[in-house]
Amino acid sequence: MIIDRFGLFRYCKKPWSWRGRERDLIFNPECLDRPLGSDPISVAVAGIHRRRLPIVLAIISSDFGFDQAMDKSSALEYINQMFPTEASLSGVEPLMQKIHGEIRRVDASILSAVRQQSNSGTKAKEDLADATRAVEELSYKIQEIKSKAEQSEAMVQEICRDIKKLDFAKKNITTTITALHRLTMLVSAVEQLQVMASKRQYKEAAAQLEAVNQLCNHFEAYRDVPKIMELREKLNNIKQVLKSHVFSDFSSLGTGKETEETNLLQQLSDSCLVVDALESSVREELVNNFCSRELTSYEQIFEGAELAKLDKTERRYAWIKRRIRTNEEIWKIFPASWHVPYRLCIQFCKKTRKQVESILVNMKEKPEVATLLLALQRTVEFEKELEKKFGGDVPTSDIGDDIEEIGTWENNSQNISKIRKKYEKKFAAGQESGENEKTGNKDLSAPGAGFNFRGIISSCFEPHLTPYIELEEKTLMERLEKVVQEETWDIEDGSQNNVLHSSTQLFSDIKKSLKRCSVLTKNQTLFNLFKVFQRVLKAYATKLFLKLPKGGTGIVAAATGMDGQIKVSDRDERVICYIVNSAEYCHKTSGELAEKVSEIIDPHYAEGVDMSEVQDEFSAVITKSLVTLVLGIETKFDNEMAAMTRVQWGTLDSVGDQSGYVNGINTILSSSIPVLGNLLTPVYFQFFLDKLASSLGPRFYANIFRCKQLSETGAQQMLLDTQAMKTILLEIPSLARQTSTAASYSKFVSREMSRAEALLKVILSPIDSVADTYRALFPEGTPMEFQRILELKGLKKADQQSILDDFNKHGPGLTQPSVSTAMRQPVPTTPAPPMAITNQATAAGFIANSEDVLTRAAALGRGAATTGFKKFIALTEAAKDRKDGPLRRLFNA
Repeated sequence: MIIDRFGLFRYCKKPWSWRGRERDLIFNPECLDRPLGSDPISVAVAGIHRRRLPIVLAIISSDFGFDQAMDKSSALEYINQMFPTEASLSGVEPLMQKIHGEIRRVDASILSAVRQQSNSGTKAKEDLADATRAVEELSYKIQEIKSKAEQSEAMVQEICRDIKKLDFAKKNITTTITALHRLTMLVSAVEQLQVMASKRQYKEAAAQLEAVNQLCNHFEAYRDVPKIMELREKLNNIKQVLKSHVFSDFSSLGTGKETEETNLLQQLSDSCLVVDALESSVREELVNNFCSRELTSYEQIFEGAELAKLDKTERRYAWIKRRIRTNEEIWKIFPASWHVPYRLCIQFCKKTRKQVESILVNMKEKPEVATLLLALQRTVEFEKELEKKFGGDVPTSDIGDDIEEIGTWENNSQNISKIRKKYEKKFAAGQESGENEKTGNKDLSAPGAGFNFRGIISSCFEPHLTPYIELEEKTLMERLEKVVQEETWDIEDGSQNNVLHSSTQLFSDIKKSLKRCSVLTKNQTLFNLFKVFQRVLKAYATKLFLKLPKGGTGIVAAATGMDGQIKVSDRDERVICYIVNSAEYCHKTSGELAEKVSEIIDPHYAEGVDMSEVQDEFSAVITKSLVTLVLGIETKFDNEMAAMTRVQWGTLDSVGDQSGYVNGINTILSSSIPVLGNLLTPVYFQFFLDKLASSLGPRFYANIFRCKQLSETGAQQMLLDTQAMKTILLEIPSLARQTSTAASYSKFVSREMSRAEALLKVILSPIDSVADTYRALFPEGTPMEFQRILELKGLKKADQQSILDDFNKHGPGLTQPSVSTAMRQPVPTTPAPPMAITNQATAAGFIANSEDVLTRAAALGRGAATTGFKKFIALTEAAKDRKDGPLRRLFNA
């Protein structure tokens, strides 16, 4: 199909053609899919026509309503959109002119592109031909340069061929001359060495042997040459001769010949030079033989029946020290680098350990502790002397000073001064050691660099020190009995810590025992002694426990199983406070003791050093002491509680001042509380107050039911007394001059006393609303308790029955707030109306109550009620805040 500028359709077989005029360029879109010619013009025109195709199709669509890319409906929609009405047909002619103008513009662009492509094609062919010729010329020049380089290389190799041969020849001749010269020197030196060896000229032979060894090193590559093999074999024979001569001469050392032959020592000193020139194994063998020969007499002396005893151990060390001192001048023949005395002492220690261990194992009876400790002490002292002599400067131990610091009660300035001096000393020692390491003063090959004398002999005593541990335990137990018997259970005037003398004396004895043992051993024996300390401290805790007054009554006594009454005097109260303070001192000091032992003892045993069980024992003593103190104070209230029940509450005419029993309770507390507050620490005084409030509050509540009939005036008077009791309890912290715990204690007292106030408010309520008031204030109340309240109100049996029937019909107020929840809020002066409470509020109150229980349990032993008596006390504390359970009923009894 052909479209000319007039919009006519024709058929053609070429994709483009000319019609005579430039603007009559004919384009056939159907021919674009056919292969085109490869000439540039064909390619350019085809691309231009492809870009022109959308314009042509748009013209067709706008002029004729036909488009190959559009269906018929799309063309009609387009025409209707362009000419929606008959009047709009007047715009057809302008549109056609616009389209024809666009066609002419495109035709001009196509013609310009075709001409430009035609010119560019010719220019491109010329440039490509020029580039091809330049590449060919460059390739030819490269080949020419490569050929000339190969010719130059061949010429240089030809020139240098003769020079290289001459260089190799010179090098070989020089090596041969040098080897022959050294061989001549080696042969001559070996012959001279043989003569020197036969004449025992050790000093000259040592220098000659050094030269021969250096010459032999040059012939390592010629080991297989027969002449070299012969020389080496001859040299080895000479070395064997020298070795035998040296060993033979040294065999006379120590026999007395050195005093007869004046030149013997000089000859032996020269022979040491030969030994250094020989292999290192020769020196080791010579030193070992010398040490074994020196210790032969030692073995013969101390293996006999007379000296092979434990009490003769000190004479062993005296023998070796005397031997070293006597032969010090003679042994100077050995070079200092051989460390002969050091090596001798090592062998001596090994042989001594073996013999002492044999003595300990073969003893038929247990050795006497004094003999055993004396032998061990002398052994440790000897090891320290060796360490100091051969191991360099041994830093002085601060173990004794550290042990003395355990359990000290000094003021802060003294402690700070002592700590400063101690660490200044350690820092100075560390700086000196660091400077020695930096300057390289410490020779790793010197004595002590790789060997430790400490424990080399004394460690064999470890399995046999059981008698010593038994003696220490017996001594400490006897001292414990003595200090407890001598204890006055009183504190001297002016004392600041309020701790019993027996506790400080006990730890003083323990520190002495620890100091004695740490000097002797730091292994299994020290760990066993630590176990003894645990048993002794537990025994002391038991004695403090037994010193407490026995028996008890009241709510706390019932919860803890302490039956009977506790009658305590003012002195008994002070003794109990002293026991609390002493147990706290022992709790703290036992922890310090464990820390110090873990620092001293061998790291292998450090993990087993633990005083937690002992600390739990003293925590239990503290807990029982405080509970006993509460029970003692509570016993003093018996007369006042009995006086409360004897008051004729049903016949009172008017409400007056607080009753006499309240004044009696106030007098008791006023006399005891200031003393207790002065002796107890704030933590334990807080615990004491909590226990007192938890005991007195429920007891006062239960005592109301023991009274006879209460009139309205009597109930009002008792309510006034209850408010007075609450005020008295709230003023206790200020009375004891310990106001740091007043806030939490006030909440605790208000909660405990609110139950009695609620009971009296139920009694004061009218008859028709008494059941509702009881259900509101006591949601867990029982019909039996409610009946007892009706009896206190003075109702007759007949009147009670109807109210009880109504109460049982409606049941207890399970949806009402618990008494414990009500006690957390300030108690109003008038009866509170019934209140509904949700499960969420109840849970929140239980969580808050649990926090109070944990706070009080923290006073039982550093916040961890984990074992024994402490755990039981913690359970009883928690039971007071529960709504049910057997322990709850104990507190409601």
